[in-house]
Amino acid sequence: MQQIAPKTGLRAELLARRAAMEPEARAAAARSLRDALLGVPELEMAGTVAAYVSVGTEPDTRGLLFALWKRGTYVLLPRLLPDGDLDWASYEGPDSLAPGPRGLLEPTEPARGANAVASADVVLAPALAVDRAGVRLGRGGGSYDRALARVGPAILTVGLVYDGELVDRLPAEPHDRHVRAAVTPSEGLVRLA
Repeated sequence: MQQIAPKTGLRAELLARRAAMEPEARAAAARSLRDALLGVPELEMAGTVAAYVSVGTEPDTRGLLFALWKRGTYVLLPRLLPDGDLDWASYEGPDSLAPGPRGLLEPTEPARGANAVASADVVLAPALAVDRAGVRLGRGGGSYDRALARVGPAILTVGLVYDGELVDRLPAEPHDRHVRAAVTPSEGLVRLA
């Protein structure tokens, strides 16, 4: 999968691969990702982290969100707006989440606005794959490209992926926003070009 492929076909391939993973393998990957991220200096020192609640076969972020919150980090989570953009609100523990559109879990706290992500010290973004240049392949809605466009150039932005999803090269379009790092279960945090 190291070659450039059309995004739609690549998404389907990656989603099928994730669906074929054993639940135990996904759980082990989530623990590895959580532990790797909790040890990253930028996350250790972050006052605010913008993250997301994983859905389906995405690398599970629930343990990471809870650990960040318990150690006193202010965690912002997205709410999907009707136009596909993201609003943000604070995470106040597992009981502060409610069902949202498209099967998402969203924070129930008051909305802070689409620009709240710009106040984060670190931004964690969902990805189906990330390449060594920082190109992030998402689900195709553009929500995170818009959010990442609001984040300053010095802020650590990280795509969370399984092993095998940090690849040499992905197709990119002008509107795609890059991440500055990826985290995988076996490699931990990998800073990108």
